[in-house]
Amino acid sequence: MSGDLPITSRWQIPAAELSERFSRSSGPGGQGVNTTDSRVELSFDLVRSNSIPEPLRQRAADRLAKRLVDGVITVVASEHRAQLANRQAARQRLAGLLADAVAPPRAARRRTKPTRGSQQRRLTSKKQRSEVKRQRRRGDPGDG
Repeated sequence: MSGDLPITSRWQIPAAELSERFSRSSGPGGQGVNTTDSRVELSFDLVRSNSIPEPLRQRAADRLAKRLVDGVITVVASEHRAQLANRQAARQRLAGLLADAVAPPRAARRRTKPTRGSQQRRLTSKKQRSEVKRQRRRGDPGDG
């Protein structure tokens, strides 16, 4: 599985900066599960990479700080029986993770006041509910 890994329309990770490691996967696989290295660990050195622009690198490092180990992000895939399928899954997972990390922050929500009509509807429904509850109350035992 060679080739660059596209992250955004303007940025892709060169294949030389990706590191794959294979090991035996747990789970289904029949007789071949103990002999094939189908589990994939895909690593990318985010902090020392030359392929990522500096502003994106800083944003990604901040957002992925808990997942980084010495500046390296690692993604594991072992859900498929075939190594090739796990390699593709790991590449897709890493691309999605990095794309979310470098996405620009969302604009802050502008606070708005409730409309006069919505305030009136709220107060009217509160009065109706209060009246329903008042009518359910038992009267004083001396009233009766």
